[in-house]
Amino acid sequence: TKVYLDGIEVTKRVRTQMVNRSVSTVSSYRGVREVMVRAQQQLAASGGVVLEGRDIGTVVLPHAELKIFMIASVAERALRRKKDLAMVGIEADENDLVKEIEARDQKDSTREASPLRKAADAIELDNSNLTIDEQVNFILERAKEIIQKNGNS
Repeated sequence: TKVYLDGIEVTKRVRTQMVNRSVSTVSSYRGVREVMVRAQQQLAASGGVVLEGRDIGTVVLPHAELKIFMIASVAERALRRKKDLAMVGIEADENDLVKEIEARDQKDSTREASPLRKAADAIELDNSNLTIDEQVNFILERAKEIIQKNGNS
């Protein structure tokens, strides 16, 4: 995935460890969360969207028809992060990534504004040992079940 800002490709810049470490801190500010929640809600207002984030199912779209709460082991997440960084030319120590992920999880789950938590009606998907195709198929099956239940084939 490439990231663009005002038409300029900035993927490598936003994938740095410094940015990654700052995300939790910045998103813990209530004002930032309020602006982001409103923007995400506006994006989703017309429906037919897929949003990803740590508070989408509990704060941004608490009435979404389908909520998937994806989890994976910290070791697996660190390995994936290391591979993602390598793809944009950034080397990272896996042990450092484990520590950063654990710290971010702790910070995000205890922050006052929009803490990380699973929505009561979310389906938990442990994708530690699943391929992307397996994850997509799992989610598509849940979506099809909802569509059939609602009579919207």
